[in-house]
Order: sequence, then structure tokens, then C-alpha cells
Amino acid sequence: MQRRDFFKTLGTAAVVGATIPVMSFAAETKKKGPNAFTYEQALDVITGGKKPVKSDKVHLKVPEIAENGAVVPVTVEVDSPMTDSDYVKAIHIFATKNNNVRCIDANLTPANGKAMLSTRVKLGGTQDVAALIELSNGEFLIAAQSVKVTIGGCG
Repeated sequence: MQRRDFFKTLGTAAVVGATIPVMSFAAETKKKGPNAFTYEQALDVITGGKKPVKSDKVHLKVPEIAENGAVVPVTVEVDSPMTDSDYVKAIHIFATKNNNVRCIDANLTPANGKAMLSTRVKLGGTQDVAALIELSNGEFLIAAQSVKVTIGGCG
């Protein structure tokens, strides 16, 4: 196998792996109309109805005031040993009042070494940004912070 063929195969597998979960969630929303899930409903879909626990193990870093709601930086770090028996399975980020509340879902394994996710999200206005953490033992942790979206940085 040549290097170029290897990367083509790797890229195809990544696209298919990332698209299948999104497609299954999109199929559920089409039954009820576009963007039918509220923040609470999206939490229930992911957690299976389990109540997430607020924890100081989750460090959510977002600005208190965002000058531009189109590119709001979000960083989530979780204090976890990331061993085979105790690790963070997934980090989900929500914008609680957007039409589409789910911003990103990242699946992790112990091979990641550190439970961290840094990205940028789009916020349609002032609202909470929440991070839902799924642990390998089936528990869910949550952290949220309010972000005030302003025009030109004027609060």
C-alpha cells in the first residue's frame, strides 16, 4: 500500500465514522421537525434519562463576554486518570438556547492520555454553554457557564 492510498483510506474511514452518529441523531430530529430537541431533551437522549452530577473535576473555560458570537472559544478539561478501567468516554458541548443545542460530541479512549477538548462554537445570543462528560463507569458529569454575547464587545 502506498502512502497516498493509506491516507485516502484513513480519511474515508474517519468521515464514515464521524457521519454515522450524526446521521442517526439527525434522523430522530426529522421525525419531529428540524432542531426539535431542547437542551433537556438532548441531555436525556445522551444520558438515557440519568441525572448528570455537577463536579469540580470538570473545568469548563469560556469567556464571560463574547464580542463575536460566531467564534466563541470553549475548552473542557476533566481530571481523570485515563486508565483502561477509569477514563472519560465522551465530551459533549451544548449551547443551551441555540436552535441546534448540540455543538460537538467527542469520543475519547484511554489512549488519549488526557481528557481535554478545545474548540470554538457559534452562539446565537446570550446563553449558557454546558459540557456533559460521559465516564467509562456509566456516570455523567456536567458543568455550565453563562456567556454574554455582545456586538463589538460592549456589555
